[in-house]
Amino acid sequence: MNKENDKSMQEYWKRNVALIRNLLIIWAAVSYGAVILLGDVLSKISFFGVNLAFWFAHQGSILTFVAIVAFYAWRMGKLDKEFDVEE
Repeated sequence: MNKENDKSMQEYWKRNVALIRNLLIIWAAVSYGAVILLGDVLSKISFFGVNLAFWFAHQGSILTFVAIVAFYAWRMGKLDKEFDVEE
């Protein structure tokens, strides 16, 4: 592996890890932040007959996780093409 290719792969993994870190921060913020930090405020709001804090704890974090996985797959596809490592 030549030096230029090695540098390109380091940049590829650096951007991959940054994407994963940012998506995990978003997931943690939605999963824990909405329920623990904003629980009192959100429990006063009703959404489909249940309080919003309960909804975030049981449905919102799962839906957010599915959206994050879809976004990650889409974004990694673009990143793979950019660095010419697509399958």
